[in-house]
Amino acid sequence: MRVSVIGGGTITDEQATRAEAVGRELAARGHTVVCGGRGGTMEAVCRGAKAAGGTTIGILPGERPEAANDSVDHPIATGLGHARNALVPLNGDAVIALTGGVGTLSEIGFAGIYDRPIVGLETHDVSDFGMALETVESPEAAVDAVESALER
Repeated sequence: MRVSVIGGGTITDEQATRAEAVGRELAARGHTVVCGGRGGTMEAVCRGAKAAGGTTIGILPGERPEAANDSVDHPIATGLGHARNALVPLNGDAVIALTGGVGTLSEIGFAGIYDRPIVGLETHDVSDFGMALETVESPEAAVDAVESALER
């Protein structure tokens, strides 16, 4: 399956470690990572996936595929700027949301619109909006949750 991983473009070392672990876990289980293709969470999750032999897709805001981080296998240039946030969750079968800002929040919203299962690992609380976002405590639990959601 393809799993969209969303999160901040600027993150701490601890958040990068967590994102890398998510990428490694997804790749170890044979899943493809979809992300925004740039830095921060996107770079860390791709780095983790590549370390485990996985495949990565980066949906970029600009017009240049070479703007993708070095761990993106398949860069997709959109030229859409922030509007590309709609395409990241659309291209995954499920979404894992990590720590991030308003861009991450917009991607969570689009995941809800597209009826994608959403798993949160230290991310926004969207319970007031009636969205079904399952909260977990570890990268392994995040991947377990997206797999379980798609088996239903």
